[in-house]
Amino acid sequence: MQSRQVFFIESLGELYREVQKQKIFPDSKFFVDCIPHGDPVAIVAAYEKEKDQPGFNLTAFVTTHFILPVDTISLYSSENKTIQQHLEALWPELTRHPDTVHAGTLISLPHPYIVPGGRFREIYYWDSYFTMLGLQVSKRIDIIENMIDNFAYLIDTFGFIPNGNRTYYLSRSQPPFFTLMVALLAEEKTEAVLLKYLPQIEKEYAFWMDGETHTAPGNDYRHLVRLPDGSILNRYWDDKDTARPEAYREDSNAVLKSADTTLAHRHIRAACESGWDFSSRWFADGNNMATIQTTHLLPVDLNCMLLYTEEILLKLYTHQKNTGLAETFQQKIKNRKTAIQQYCWNETAGFYSDFHFINMQSTNQCTLAALYPLFFSVATPEQAAAVAKMIKDKMLKEGGVITTLNHTGQQWDHPNGWAPLQWMTYKGLKNYGHLELAGEIKKRWMAANEKVYTHTGKMMEKYDVTDTGTKARGGEYPNQDGFGWSNGVYLAFSREP
Repeated sequence: MQSRQVFFIESLGELYREVQKQKIFPDSKFFVDCIPHGDPVAIVAAYEKEKDQPGFNLTAFVTTHFILPVDTISLYSSENKTIQQHLEALWPELTRHPDTVHAGTLISLPHPYIVPGGRFREIYYWDSYFTMLGLQVSKRIDIIENMIDNFAYLIDTFGFIPNGNRTYYLSRSQPPFFTLMVALLAEEKTEAVLLKYLPQIEKEYAFWMDGETHTAPGNDYRHLVRLPDGSILNRYWDDKDTARPEAYREDSNAVLKSADTTLAHRHIRAACESGWDFSSRWFADGNNMATIQTTHLLPVDLNCMLLYTEEILLKLYTHQKNTGLAETFQQKIKNRKTAIQQYCWNETAGFYSDFHFINMQSTNQCTLAALYPLFFSVATPEQAAAVAKMIKDKMLKEGGVITTLNHTGQQWDHPNGWAPLQWMTYKGLKNYGHLELAGEIKKRWMAANEKVYTHTGKMMEKYDVTDTGTKARGGEYPNQDGFGWSNGVYLAFSREP
């Protein structure tokens, strides 16, 4: 694959800021996905020369000097297709090939990949695992392997997997599902696949554990926090503390009431790394974005994912008869399991929550992140039963399970449900024998998907699970159709007994 110079939209300086501030496009992500029509340095020089001239029109300038992005499936029609036919027909529509990659903020990848759809014109890290679940059902193992190879390429190139293959995502990652992706591919091939990608699994793990050797108890560094008792747990983090280019206007407005705007930007960006952008889960008062505190929290889901990576590494080192590393990871696993139970289990509530390591107390937030200890078999049977009761009593709705109990207007809150969390909840409950509840969630979610498809001919990014006749709301942009992970989870559910 031919390399090209990486382009950062921020390099456009005042031009970039003015386009975003003046809202010449309804969606802030639109401009940062535009492709410069020529040398960016020359475009900036032209802007500086023309901006103060009488009659200067910023919109006209941008449309002259940039190639505007096109929605991913704008010409596709689902008319006369069953939902199953629609989902199978969408795979090629959502596929992008290396030879179609152009200049701009998009980072070239060596192999074909699936994009989510709508405004999401690039690959997304954690989305891709749930998309792969559907590709597995569709027997598109070739695409799964291509996507994993792309992620391996990103790890080898940047040291981690960015949020997406855009230069404006290079300061953060997303939930570390790479090891689960490789394990999924191993189901279709052999466990030798795990050994093939061991170097990349190790590199990604090192990214999340940066600072492990020099962070003293009671201190934190990037994604790593060493608690006063010496325990290590991880958090979401972004290396930058400015407004996101893809949401410049929204972020600038969000921090206006913050005492520390740079810290607020960091919290916002870290919430984006979590994939839950945005949710009351990250808010100190459980309601307002102004109280966002993401980097102060130790998320239960993230730590369960890293525990799984440690378990896979132990398995591989044991296979290689690497006694030293095997012993090291046995201890790491023991320590992380103990820390998750100590800091994230809320005995009074009978639920797992994130832990605020500054205040040294649980957030007591009831969210579907609590199902990760069940998905990864960290919980005891008694803990799993308590979590299942909370799900059944408070979170099970007409169309599946709600993400949180809080009504904030944020998209990762009540009343919305999301495909990845339906799957994690379903599988977690099944792991502990709560088959009836798991089956009910699957049935209600699929019915909600089918109802919306019947009325719209589309699969959506998210759904209102409290009223399946209503469009899901909330967020910085309208509900998107396509949609990679919704398609994948529906297909995966269709194969479940």
